[in-house]
Amino acid sequence: MCDDDALPVLPFEPDEFDRITAHLPVLTAFQAAWEEAADLLHETRPGGFDVEEIGHIAFDALPGHEKDAALGELFYTFWSATRADRDTRARYATERGEQS
Repeated sequence: MCDDDALPVLPFEPDEFDRITAHLPVLTAFQAAWEEAADLLHETRPGGFDVEEIGHIAFDALPGHEKDAALGELFYTFWSATRADRDTRARYATERGEQS
């Protein structure tokens, strides 16, 4: 029988890979699919396309188990953009001496 409390706890020593990748942003499945869809549309339609097309292609390309997380990401992004817009408008109104 092994007593886990008797085992020494060793501090984590990051290796070279950990040190290099520690500062890289974490890319979600939806972000990766979005980038692929945008690249595809830029290549196949250099004349232009709607941003919604990128979103639809990216979302449709996700496996089913990734779609809930993607929706959460979209909802959070929309909420963040809405708040940022509201804050910017309030700041602009304050700078102009207006009341909201």
